[in-house]
Amino acid sequence: MKKLLILATLLATVFASPAYSRDTVHMLSLEEALNTPDAKAKLDGSVEFYFSGQDHPAVGDSLFEAVTNKKTNAFGKSDEEACKWVFLSAMIALQERAKQDGANAVVDIVSYYDKQEMASATEFECHAGAILAGVALKGRFVRLED
Repeated sequence: MKKLLILATLLATVFASPAYSRDTVHMLSLEEALNTPDAKAKLDGSVEFYFSGQDHPAVGDSLFEAVTNKKTNAFGKSDEEACKWVFLSAMIALQERAKQDGANAVVDIVSYYDKQEMASATEFECHAGAILAGVALKGRFVRLED
């Protein structure tokens, strides 16, 4: 019994590894992410997107503000690949919400990871770890004037 206990303790020590977590912050190009073939195929043009600092047509009706917080499996992908994929997922969520609620645009979009705003007209914020990558976006859903 004593040998079994020693063996179990030894095995537990050998196979137990400290949990390493990684949270690397990436600032990536909006233009590059929005010009991928996947983005061009999935963002259908029925909703216009304007990030903080970008000029947009006059707002007719301001409807509401909402946040999308998306994660994706990053295992086996480069951080940039996972970040672009999860960014597209967040943009699709904004598009679908706008269509559902009668908006034709989302304006003043900011990165909103951990409820911390990062406003940029050229970049989005992505957090990548060993297993997951995440993007959170916040924007104002509106109807633009014709």
